[in-house]
Amino acid sequence: QVQLVESGGGLVQAGGSLRLSCAATGRAATTYAMGWFRQAPGKEREFVAAISWSGDSTYYADSVKGRFTVSRDNAKNTVYLQMNSLKAEDTAVYYCAADRDRSHPIRAWYEYDYWGQGTQVTVSS
Repeated sequence: QVQLVESGGGLVQAGGSLRLSCAATGRAATTYAMGWFRQAPGKEREFVAAISWSGDSTYYADSVKGRFTVSRDNAKNTVYLQMNSLKAEDTAVYYCAADRDRSHPIRAWYEYDYWGQGTQVTVSS
């Protein structure tokens, strides 16, 4: 069983930065691909970024490419999402997720097995 806890959300002005963290329990989590997703009010869950278990492969949504960076520290069982040049449209609840069946990153949210509780990111324009 893997538990995921996100942190680092908050209120930031447009153009600012935030770094989200996702702490995982369970040693097996270091072998799982991890993803970040977001959901704004009234909208569907949206893929943001994903990373392989080793960290050497990453995958981004076009809307965040060049602004967001996903990384991981397996020694700390933690995955990060560095968000720069934030825009009002980035406002959402951000979730991290773990895919126990794959070591490579994918974007399909329904393939992920474990989810955190989410952290709110609000970008004021």
